[in-house]
Amino acid sequence: MKKFFSDIKKYFKYIIASTKAELNSEVANSYLGWLWWLLNPLFFMLIYWFISVIVFRTKQDYFAAFVFIGISIWDFFNHVVNVSPKLIANNKDIVSKVYVPKYILLIQKICVNFFKMLISLLLVAIMMALYNVNISLRILNFIPIIFVLVIVTFAVASLLLHFGVFVEDLVNITNVLLRLVFYLSGIFYMVSTRIPAPYNRYLLWCNPIAYFIQSSRDCLLYNKAIDYRILFVWLIIGTIVSIIGIKTITKYENSYVKVIK
Repeated sequence: MKKFFSDIKKYFKYIIASTKAELNSEVANSYLGWLWWLLNPLFFMLIYWFISVIVFRTKQDYFAAFVFIGISIWDFFNHVVNVSPKLIANNKDIVSKVYVPKYILLIQKICVNFFKMLISLLLVAIMMALYNVNISLRILNFIPIIFVLVIVTFAVASLLLHFGVFVEDLVNITNVLLRLVFYLSGIFYMVSTRIPAPYNRYLLWCNPIAYFIQSSRDCLLYNKAIDYRILFVWLIIGTIVSIIGIKTITKYENSYVKVIK
């Protein structure tokens, strides 16, 4: 782990520069530019709002912000995890010509999508102001939630990065599993009320994304306390799996070039 933090310090400028370059390239040929990072989740939110409120007549306080929080957290996790199995192959030119610790490529992807999530959360803050949401100190609980979200995302993606080099079909399996996790994460419904007991409790313990989304809504919108026991469990699991992923990548990264060629 000492090498991991040393590499982050060593390649910090590369991470920042490549993050900026990727963000700029995404909007280079777009008329609306960075506004698409707001419009894309906004359009999804409007679709879910129409289906839930107009079609199924769902009643949920602050529903637009409710859905947007779910989309923002899900998009961050989904985009990082979805790209990780092909991350080495997609950066073949970099990997084969210069040495960069392979988890640095993953950290760069996390930075790109974290920046996009921050922009989406800015829109959440605007919605909260429009809804006149009652703000309390419990809103600070959102900070450790996001911290653990990043750790869990890195943990999952680091293992997929490694095995994705050797298993060609892993990207297809990942897409199917992500689709399942999407519907079980409460993006447009509240897990604790829509899923019957005791299964709702099991789901919050077993699906970290469902927990992160519901806990974020509780502290941001509904002034509720979060269950720190679940957060602590996923912090420990995420940390352990991250260490395993880092050590695995470090051990086998020299063989990646031979495989992707």
